[in-house]
Amino acid sequence: MRTKFDEQLKQLNDEMMQMGFMIQDSIQKAIESLVRQDVELAKTIIEGDMQVDREQKRIEDICFNLLMQQQPVARDLRTISAAMKMVTDMERIGDHAADICEMTIMMSDAPYTFNLDHINKMASETMLMLMRSIEAYVKKDIEAAQSVIAHDDVVDELFDQVKKDLIQMVQSDPKSGEQATDMLMVAKYFERIGDHATNIGEWVIFSLDSQGKLSPFRR
Repeated sequence: MRTKFDEQLKQLNDEMMQMGFMIQDSIQKAIESLVRQDVELAKTIIEGDMQVDREQKRIEDICFNLLMQQQPVARDLRTISAAMKMVTDMERIGDHAADICEMTIMMSDAPYTFNLDHINKMASETMLMLMRSIEAYVKKDIEAAQSVIAHDDVVDELFDQVKKDLIQMVQSDPKSGEQATDMLMVAKYFERIGDHATNIGEWVIFSLDSQGKLSPFRR
């Protein structure tokens, strides 16, 4: 009985990693479409968000099967509960990648007057946080999860820098206000992705810290 349960847990881990790769790809292509003002690529990501939703449903089904058909001990319950919470944050990350693509389409009628270096950096850092948090879950690595949570400060600092850059842009060219507002929204979506990756890291700690001593939810 336990062997079958362990096999299903492995399947859960595999599906979690698969969903992580799907979302990472969405973020990567979202920033590519933004930088290149590639409307067709942006539309592809928006349409592909349904695949992320289906993967979320597949993972939730595995979790429900584990809970209903097996007899999980307390440690397993924490692992399964954390997975169900994590996929909600992962799905929201996929939504934000699609949101960024929608902004790309909105801004496609004029060339950018804003340097995208810091937004590009935000995309890279959030992708790193996402995959490290999921790997921490699969490898049961509390320290890795804690490093993801700490890394959110990097994304927040980049977001603050983008805001400063946009203010300077508007001050030097008042006509750029509309584009500045749209770019701020893009940066905000990346900042939210970082927050969701942080949430995933917190759920990893919850799943592994049986004593509740390290749980961030005790704040």
